[in-house]
Amino acid sequence: MGTGERTISSSLCLQLICISLVVCHIDFVGADALDISTTRREFKEFRPLHDCEQCRLGKEEGNSSITGVSNQPDEKDFDIIATYSDASGAVRISRVKMRDLSASWVWENPMDGNLDQPQTSQAVEDSFQSGIRSGENVEYSTDEHQEGGSRYPHMSSMSPVKLMRRKKRHERRDLRTAQLIGQDKETDNQMVAAAIERSEGLDTTVKGKYSIWRRDFNSPNSDSTLKLMRDQLLMAKAYANIAKSKNETSLYDSLLKHSRESQHTIGEASSDAELHPSALDRAKAMGHVLSVAKDQLYDCAIVARKFRAMLQSTEKNVNLLKEKNAFSIQLAAKTVPKPLHCLPLHLATDYYLQGYHKKQDLDKEKREDPSLYHYAIFSDNVLATSVVVNSTVLHTKEPEKHVFHIVTDKLNFAAMRMWFLVNLPPKATVHVENIDDFKWLNSSYCSVLRQLESARIKEYYFKANHPSSISTGSDNLKYRNPKYLSMLNHLRFYLPEVYPKLDKILFLDDDIVVQKDLTPLWSIDLGGMVNGAVETCKQSFHRFDKYLNFSNPKISENFDQNACGWAFGMNILDLKEWKKRNITGIYHHWQDMNEDRTLWKLGTLPPGLITFYNLTYPLHRGWHVLGLGYDPALNKTEIENAAVIHYNGNNKPWLALAVSKYRSYWSRYVMFDNPYLRLCDISE
Repeated sequence: MGTGERTISSSLCLQLICISLVVCHIDFVGADALDISTTRREFKEFRPLHDCEQCRLGKEEGNSSITGVSNQPDEKDFDIIATYSDASGAVRISRVKMRDLSASWVWENPMDGNLDQPQTSQAVEDSFQSGIRSGENVEYSTDEHQEGGSRYPHMSSMSPVKLMRRKKRHERRDLRTAQLIGQDKETDNQMVAAAIERSEGLDTTVKGKYSIWRRDFNSPNSDSTLKLMRDQLLMAKAYANIAKSKNETSLYDSLLKHSRESQHTIGEASSDAELHPSALDRAKAMGHVLSVAKDQLYDCAIVARKFRAMLQSTEKNVNLLKEKNAFSIQLAAKTVPKPLHCLPLHLATDYYLQGYHKKQDLDKEKREDPSLYHYAIFSDNVLATSVVVNSTVLHTKEPEKHVFHIVTDKLNFAAMRMWFLVNLPPKATVHVENIDDFKWLNSSYCSVLRQLESARIKEYYFKANHPSSISTGSDNLKYRNPKYLSMLNHLRFYLPEVYPKLDKILFLDDDIVVQKDLTPLWSIDLGGMVNGAVETCKQSFHRFDKYLNFSNPKISENFDQNACGWAFGMNILDLKEWKKRNITGIYHHWQDMNEDRTLWKLGTLPPGLITFYNLTYPLHRGWHVLGLGYDPALNKTEIENAAVIHYNGNNKPWLALAVSKYRSYWSRYVMFDNPYLRLCDISE
C-alpha cells in the first residue's frame, strides 16, 4: 500500500511539472507573436527605403522570426547568455538582460534560413560585447558595397535608428559640400571684382609714345588681324593648360603646334602690313583648333579661373621686370661712361705735366664784385659743366660782366681747372675751387657730414650685407645714389659762407642748358623772399606731400601738404635776405631732426622745400622747363622758348639713356672739335 501511494504521488508531480512547462511555453510563444507583429509593422513603415530582395523573400514565406528589442514596460524581460571572444582571443560567457539593450540592436532567429547566418551571429555577438563594455560604440556601415553587388546586402537587419543615423550623415555631408561650393563661389566673385577694379584703374596710355588705342591717328582696322592672332594665342595657352590637366594629349599637342606657328608668323610685327602673307591662313587654322577645344573643354568657371591665374602670373612678371628695369636704370645712371672717365684723366695729367698747377688765379676783384652777375655751379662732371658755361656765355650781351664760381671735389679739381684754363670762354670769368679747401665745412658745423660719420648711415650705404639689390625697390635704389651723400650736393645751403661778399647769386645745376640771356633775373624784385624759383606743381603733382612724410606730426603740424613744390636747377638767391633770416640755421635744425630719415628720404629738394617754406618767390614758367631727363612727352614749343631747360632725371644727355629727341639741345654746346674730346672718342 505504501508503495502504491508513492507511485501515485510521483505521477501527480510529473503531471503538474508538464502542465507548468506547457503554460510557460504558451506564454513565451505569445510574447514572440506580439514581438513579431510589432517588428513587421516597423519594417512595413520603412519598406520604401529598403525594398531589398531578402525583405521580399521574408515577407513571402511569412515565417521570418526577426525580432526587434523593445523597451515597452508591459513586455517580459529575458536573460540572454552569449558566448564571445574578447580582444585577447579568449572565449567568454556572459549574461545580459534584454532590457539593458538599446532599441538600435536587432537579433535574428537562427531558424530563418533566408538570412545570412554568419554575419547575423557576428552582429549579435558584437552587440552583446558592446553592451558589456561600457563606453564602446560599434557601428557597422552599410554604405560601402562591392562593385556589381547589391547596394544594401543586409538592409533587412538594420533598425530604424541606424537608418536615421545614416540619413543624418548624408544630410551633414550634403550640407558641408554645399558650404564649400558656396565658399568657392564667393572667393571667385571676390577675385573677379578685384580684377575688374584693377582693370578700371589701369592707365593704358604711354606719354609721348604711339598708342594703338588712339583712333584719331590710326585706322581702326589697320592691325585687326594682328590683334586677332594675339588674342588667339592667349586662348590657345588657356585651353592647352586645361587640355593637359584633362589628359587630352592630342588636343594639347595640336594647340601647341598652332601656337608656335602663329607666334612665328607674328614675329616682330606691329601692324597687319608687317605680317607674313600666310598670317590669315594661320589665323583660320588656329580658329578651327580653338573651336574644337571649346566644344570639348569649355567650362565658364574653369576658363575664367585659368585666365585669372594667367593675369596674376603676368602681373607678377611685370612687377619683377619693373624692379629689374629700375635697378638697371639706376646702375646705368650711376656708372660713368668710359669717355667721361677718360677726359678728366688726360686733363689732370697735362695739368701737372705742363705746369698749369703753378698758374695763379686772376680777376680776384671780379669774383667779389657784387655789381656783376655771379653764377654758382657745384659739379664733378667736366663736360657737363662746360656746356652750362658755354651756353650761358653764348647768350649774354656783356660776357665780361658774368662770373662763374665752380666748386668741385679733390678728385676732379685738376681736370676742371685745366679745362677752363685752356678753354676759357671769351671775356667771361671762371673761378674753380676745391671743396676740401673750405676748412669751415666740417662735421662740427655741417649736419650732413656729422650724420655721415654715424654708424647707421655707414651701415645703410657701405655695408655689403645690407639689402641693396633688386628687392629693395626703385625708390630705395634711387636714394642710394652716391650723389645724395656728396657735399657738393648740399653745398647750396651754405652759399653766404662760400661767397660772403656777394648780394645775389644764380645757382645752376650741371644738367641744364641755357638758351636765353639770364641777366634780367637779377632785376626781379623777390618781395622779401630768399629764393626765386619756378613752381613745379601741376594739379596734384609735385606738391609737398610727394616729398615729405606727413604721417609724422613734426611735418604735418608745420607744413601744408598741398603747398606747391619748386625745383632746384635754376634759382636766383638773395644772400642778404638769406643772412637776415638765418636760412642755414633753419636747414641745420631740420637736418638734425631727420637723422633717422623719418621726415623725408635723402636728397636736397625735401630739405630745400622745408628751409625755403614761405620764402620762395614764384618765377614765370618760361624761365625754367624741367623733365627732359625722364619725360618724353614735353611740349616742343615750351622747350624751345624756355630760358633754361633741365635734364632732371636719370636720362642725362651725356649718357646712352638720354631721350634721343632732346639730346641735340645739349650737344650743340659741346666742343666736339676739342683735342681732348677727340682723344677720348667723345663725338655726336
